[in-house]
Amino acid sequence: MSQPSLSRAPVRCTSLSDRTTAVVLGGSLSGLLAARALAPFAGRVLLVERDALPAGPEPRKGVPQARHVHQLWSGGARALEQLLPGVTGRLLAAGGTRMAVPTDMVALSPHGWFRRWGESAFLLRSSRDLLEAVVRRDVLADGRVTAVDRTEVLGLTGSRAAVTGVRLRGPDGAERTLGAGLVVDATGRGSRAPRWLAALGLPAPRRREVSSGVAYASRLFRAPGGAAEGFPVVNVQADPRGGRPGCGGVLMPVEDGRWMVTLFGSRGGEPSPEAGDFLRYAREELRHPVIAELLAGAEPLSDVAFTRTTANRRHYYERMPAWPENFAVLGDAVCALNPVYGHGMTVAAQTALAVRDLIRRRGWGSAGLARHIQRTVGRTVRTAWDLAVGSDVFYPQATETGPTLRERVTAAYVGRLMYTATGNGRIARRVTDVTSLERGAQALLAPSVLLAAAVGPLKPALDGPPLTGRERRAAGLP
Repeated sequence: MSQPSLSRAPVRCTSLSDRTTAVVLGGSLSGLLAARALAPFAGRVLLVERDALPAGPEPRKGVPQARHVHQLWSGGARALEQLLPGVTGRLLAAGGTRMAVPTDMVALSPHGWFRRWGESAFLLRSSRDLLEAVVRRDVLADGRVTAVDRTEVLGLTGSRAAVTGVRLRGPDGAERTLGAGLVVDATGRGSRAPRWLAALGLPAPRRREVSSGVAYASRLFRAPGGAAEGFPVVNVQADPRGGRPGCGGVLMPVEDGRWMVTLFGSRGGEPSPEAGDFLRYAREELRHPVIAELLAGAEPLSDVAFTRTTANRRHYYERMPAWPENFAVLGDAVCALNPVYGHGMTVAAQTALAVRDLIRRRGWGSAGLARHIQRTVGRTVRTAWDLAVGSDVFYPQATETGPTLRERVTAAYVGRLMYTATGNGRIARRVTDVTSLERGAQALLAPSVLLAAAVGPLKPALDGPPLTGRERRAAGLP
């Protein structure tokens, strides 16, 4: 896969061009899509990244989470397509696949197995490396966007009233100042935005963290020959209120006939980073051994990738009493989510689209634009944040005070809906509309949905994973 060459030369702005220059900090998916969103309005967009950006779908030090299961829900895929028309087709041509939800999903919820109802949403599945490579190629094909990689961000320039640029250190060790009419921080969980704002004399933002204590262990496998194409996602969900550590796993078919498998467990039930314990954990610790049974006929292709960086963390920048002109924060730097829900990339795409539409309405350089961008970001992340926190807050020690009364009531209702969805196709589709981020959570409060939740499931519970006979034969199962 070829892509435009990356700029590695020192970049300087003249004072005349500063106002029409946008600088995006961070070259991962959020940064790439932010650069794309800004390109129609800025004279040029400079994408600053600490790592060397690869030319194709290769691993990168700054994206360690790429070694774990990723998915782009249809709510994000539709936003991505609006930002980069035709990108879905290019991803599929490169080896990604489109999966109908819940038709192509075998999922065990805390309330039972879901049936494989007709399609109501979809997801795009591939490795994170492949998705980023396709998006990066498209974004950098725009002559208005230039990548400046192997470059470290040292801080912001300006005052508490307005940011005027950034201080950088290039690969040659030389420091320089880059002026800009808009600086966007998309540097992820490790963002130093609170420190940068403090250096300008601004107060710290309000922050909330909900940490389930979940650890992840992931490994790549070669799928059995018959299961290399068209195999469903298999998801054994954890139960945060089961009185024991929440353990789960996801088997995600990706490109080149491979399965990426992520196992996860909360405090006291974490998986091991040792390859020799991977199958045992899948067989003995998960609520059903189906993933272990499937892996019995698969060939391991990698070591185990392990991480504990899974806490939900949100900075409420949109609520700060003062906000500088010409600076915005988005992506994981604002709202980092537990990866188990697969919403991070979808939120990144939806946020970039919302920012593009906002600038189109208000105009580049308009007064208060950065404040409006930050409020837009806050609204865009709300549903995904509520979904993640609404579940994770029930894990022991997730917060100092435990779930609030509102969170307990909401969780009880959502639990009833999920139970109903195991045997009611209409409610399953409505729940999927929300979990795919196609619709907001208010869709679950319609009178017809409330009534259905009161009635409960219309079909009896399934007694095992709803794999088809063909799928079982392809995977070597009896």
